Amino acid sequence: MADERRADPGGTAEPGGAREPGVRARSGVEPDRTPGTDGGTRAGRTRWRSRGAAVARRLPEPWGFVLAVFVGSKLVLSLVGVLVLAAWDGVPGAPPPGETGTRAQQDAISPHRWFSLWFAWDSFLYEHLARLPLDRPWPDFGFPLLYPFLARPLAPLLGGHTAWALLLVSNVALVFQLYYAYRLGGRLLGGGGPDDGRRAVRYLLLLPTAFLFQAALTESLFVCLALAAFWYAERGRWLLVGVLGYFLAMSRSVGFLVVVPLALVLLREHGWRVGPRTWPRLLRQGWPLVLVPAGWLTFMAFCRWQSGDWFAYQRAQETGWGIRLQNPLATATSALTGGNSADALRVWLAVATLAVAVVGLRRRADWPYLAYTLVMVLVPLSMGPPVYKSLLRYLLAAFPVALVLARWAGRPSLDGWLTAGLALLQGALFAAWLTYWTHLII
Repeated sequence: MADERRADPGGTAEPGGAREPGVRARSGVEPDRTPGTDGGTRAGRTRWRSRGAAVARRLPEPWGFVLAVFVGSKLVLSLVGVLVLAAWDGVPGAPPPGETGTRAQQDAISPHRWFSLWFAWDSFLYEHLARLPLDRPWPDFGFPLLYPFLARPLAPLLGGHTAWALLLVSNVALVFQLYYAYRLGGRLLGGGGPDDGRRAVRYLLLLPTAFLFQAALTESLFVCLALAAFWYAERGRWLLVGVLGYFLAMSRSVGFLVVVPLALVLLREHGWRVGPRTWPRLLRQGWPLVLVPAGWLTFMAFCRWQSGDWFAYQRAQETGWGIRLQNPLATATSALTGGNSADALRVWLAVATLAVAVVGLRRRADWPYLAYTLVMVLVPLSMGPPVYKSLLRYLLAAFPVALVLARWAGRPSLDGWLTAGLALLQGALFAAWLTYWTHLII
């Protein structure tokens, strides 16, 4: 990646409406006044297309591109999802006996498959948490509360539909996630123009399980906050970094560890020098980073308030899922040698993620992003074998891998192969997720 001090190309792009002074005259289409049965219809459609293009040009960079990519990916994945489910419904014995409950829960969310397909497993637990009253004893400490609590004030505005509110939070977070991916990618990939930011967005959405960004899960919210925190850290806005890091830690337990790679960004800005002369400046600039672990301490305080136990979250994980801190290398080795092909596939993808990060982020300027990726891969593996079912979901948080792939894809000959390969892999995993295939992705 390029030196972080290069100019941000996204910030210097001219507004769409100012680039071509004669665009209105060129794009306008006169109505077809010749006699005919469909001339007026064609003219009307052309006018609407011209107006849509004009609106897109007026949007400041990069919002036009971000919104177009968001809408396009939503339409494509929803269409593919409906087609896969329609085909799967005709398979004898579908859904599998162990997944009839999931299908019933989806049908309770909505009879429309294009909508209900975005809810699975943890989505229903988040909906439950978003509905629980706070004036009664809290029964479930297994999940951080930022995501379901963001849905609470939105549900009344949507007619009391908590599921709609959860999906709205996820998709709004995805839009801002793409915005910050564009900005950060444009800054770190060389500062050569908007193509860098666009490739970063594209490869973020091509990650193997990136379809989960659109589901009623925490992935899009977590990655949005992480990207935003790094973007403002690169620009030296540390108070805003601290606030974003606070909410990042409240969205997922691993979030408070992001304080380490964020601190490395600060240290890099000071030439990696640590000593009596640099400590005052480091503390003066970086003190807001204490807000990152404070976010997780807030959740622990909530556990203490509701249960009398600061570590109620840890107890819930141990008793509910058998999660205990273990050696991540031993966990990976167990999957690769255990004879379960699904577990081996998951861990091989984790190994591939680490390999891409180590190769692509080995320069000192990129060490903060390498550290972040190591945290996002090794911490889930430290949970032990119970993590296997969710590992592909947790790997999605390692967004620097998308930046590395986007940099490599600067060569057009490689770009096509990477795009095709990642699209095929994601399509296969998307179909597996939709059809509840042995909990390959949860």
